[in-house]
Amino acid sequence: MTATEREGEAQSGVRVTVDGSGTAAVGTGLPILDHLLGLLAVHGSFDVQLEVAPGDAVLEAASAGRALGRALAEPLRAGRRHGTAAIPADEALAHVALEASGRPLLVSNVDLSDAGVAGLDTDIVARFLEGLTEGAELTLHVRLLEGRDTQHVLDAIFKALGVALAQACRPRPRKE
Repeated sequence: MTATEREGEAQSGVRVTVDGSGTAAVGTGLPILDHLLGLLAVHGSFDVQLEVAPGDAVLEAASAGRALGRALAEPLRAGRRHGTAAIPADEALAHVALEASGRPLLVSNVDLSDAGVAGLDTDIVARFLEGLTEGAELTLHVRLLEGRDTQHVLDAIFKALGVALAQACRPRPRKE
């Protein structure tokens, strides 16, 4: 699946293979976001190619999320449509539940407003998730159950997101 998205000056192009090998070739201009999208690809077994034209970091993150969401929209609607995962990363534990509901909604108890990782304003993670939710028309719940280290919190969230998305994209079971 492919998608292109433009937000202000930022433009994103993405190609996603569901049931891939878990490889990511990602260039958002934000190394930590590239890392997090790599985790999503590995844990969801997606092959992701994503490029974002340089611009404002917040717009880049939203554009990347929306483009990825649009690329996943069809497999989500054709698949089971819902997924959930609770995944740890060291002391952090995140739970992600989602449904391809057609009604974009992000519900999260994660507050990273005072945190920063590797030069990343962590507010852009929220913007990425909002973009993903809008692009795929997902109801997305992100819960931090435990965690102090911001890097571990983000890793747990994106690993759980990858697993939940993969579950939702799986073919529906045949009715007998």
